[in-house]
Amino acid sequence: MSDSAVPSVLFVCVHNAGRSQMAAAFLTHLAGDRVQVRSAGSAPAGTVNPSVVAAMAEVGIDISAEVPKVLTVEAVQASDVVITMGCGDTCPVFPGKRYLDWRVPDPAGQSTEAVRPARDEIKARVEALIAEL
Repeated sequence: MSDSAVPSVLFVCVHNAGRSQMAAAFLTHLAGDRVQVRSAGSAPAGTVNPSVVAAMAEVGIDISAEVPKVLTVEAVQASDVVITMGCGDTCPVFPGKRYLDWRVPDPAGQSTEAVRPARDEIKARVEALIAEL
């Protein structure tokens, strides 16, 4: 764990425009201030995927103001758990961190309807993660 009693989780995907944004939003929504949440991308997009924003709005979570962020070494170092979703070998690895790789379909270029299964899978994974923290 980090210096604080609150665990820190970093979600990483390539563009930080879909999967990692959904995961971070669900963890923030479901765990509140019991977990420190970050998300980032190895090659961030300019905006969050509009289909992802719409799919999250359907479940009452507004991520329309979120902005993709670049993955930094500092963000990884400051996190207890690093969850990758398709970022491959671009995520730096540090001893003492817990790494998980969630294989979730990339919502890039998909309709809101096509994003829903990934959204629901991410929610289930986040709920399981909360139970482990």
